Amino acid sequence: MKKRPNIMLLVAEDTGRHQGCYGDPVNCTPAVDSIAAAGTRYTNAFSTAPVCAPSRSAMMMGKTAFSQGSHHMRSMLKHPPKLFTEALRESGYYVNWTNKTDFNFEPPSSFADDCSSWYDDLASGKLKDRPWLLYRNYEISHESKMWPDAWGDAVAPHLTESDRVDPARVPVPPYLADTPEIRADIARYYESLIAQNKGIAQALDALEKSGERDNTIIFYFSDHGRGLLREKRWMYDAGIHLPLIVSAPGITTPGSVSDELVSWLDLSKTILSLCDAKPIDGAQGRIFLGPDTQPEPKYVFAGRDRMDEVFDRVRVARSRKYHYIRNDFPQLPWASRQQYMEKQITTQQMRELNAKGQLNAAQANWFSTEKPAEEFFDIQQDPHCLNNLASAPSVGKELAAHRKALAEFLDQTGDLGQRPEADLIAEGIVENKLPEYYERVAPLPENYRIGDLVEAPVEMPK
Repeated sequence: MKKRPNIMLLVAEDTGRHQGCYGDPVNCTPAVDSIAAAGTRYTNAFSTAPVCAPSRSAMMMGKTAFSQGSHHMRSMLKHPPKLFTEALRESGYYVNWTNKTDFNFEPPSSFADDCSSWYDDLASGKLKDRPWLLYRNYEISHESKMWPDAWGDAVAPHLTESDRVDPARVPVPPYLADTPEIRADIARYYESLIAQNKGIAQALDALEKSGERDNTIIFYFSDHGRGLLREKRWMYDAGIHLPLIVSAPGITTPGSVSDELVSWLDLSKTILSLCDAKPIDGAQGRIFLGPDTQPEPKYVFAGRDRMDEVFDRVRVARSRKYHYIRNDFPQLPWASRQQYMEKQITTQQMRELNAKGQLNAAQANWFSTEKPAEEFFDIQQDPHCLNNLASAPSVGKELAAHRKALAEFLDQTGDLGQRPEADLIAEGIVENKLPEYYERVAPLPENYRIGDLVEAPVEMPK
């Protein structure tokens, strides 16, 4: 590239590594696969959170959500730090953030020049006469679109009859029961990827027509994993191990594959470096591409906190070989009722089968009344995170190293998740959003309950 590059961010919602270029057998993403054919496909790329707003906030800030205060889902950080798009604009870039912010904070007006559709302007050469960053979010693959009624309104209009996916063709992960209902959910997910792929194709077509393809770096990635039980919202591989594809003419090798560890913390720092823009103070990531590439770390880190009305705190250290999970509240079950998740047919089906005692051990484990304090998986042998090795002497040394690395990272960056949300509200760090989520707290139907139902008065922050 002879001049400062343009940047195109194509961001999928609720999308795991189910693209053809990642070897998925349904193979329904030719446009996405074409980006991989022209660039580099990363096989060890990770979000910092398994749900959208904390993940997106970290990407924008270059800092973990739990180090800044945007870690609780549907919280609202009052004073966010400088965003990478602001730094990019200060260096002379035009930024068009077409749709969806959802950062757990209200972005300042300075974060973008425009928030409008850019396909036509790009194709016709009407963009600003300076380097640009164009963002597009593809919400058509969101969890909610897998609900049959929503699918019919949102996804079906984008499909032809030949686009329909036969439920018999879809792979069912071993932690889910293999039933017609669950297969239908997964088939609707793949159909949403087909619709998403058509949107990606539109963006790529506009770029080709613009004549700017050879000076544009394309990033394709997702905010977190697929919207199914034990994937989105959970800290297993399926929740945070995501697609990342980068095509950078003159920098990436066409058709190449990289197995280096990459975190979503790295995205903003890398983009600013590639664009010769000043880095964000205190950024926690590293530069993984371009002339200023920094060494690969041994670990990347992630975490989850309150998910709407469901409280928890979980932290992760991930290496190439092992996946370490620290459950700070093991007494809280995985299967807590979360209103939004309960709308998913897969969730309903799994609760029903569990109540009837019709799940196998791997599937029923999610309904345990407690979690282990630590989980440790050999991800190369156990990609679905089913065999917890935390008590196995054979991996004691590796477990201790991951535990230590996580503790050091949290000490260095700070973890506001260790403090009650009420304290963060009282100190003016976040707005008080708790009352609306307390209203959602409710027990499951009696036949679906696990453990003891405990009802206690809750004092909400004033």
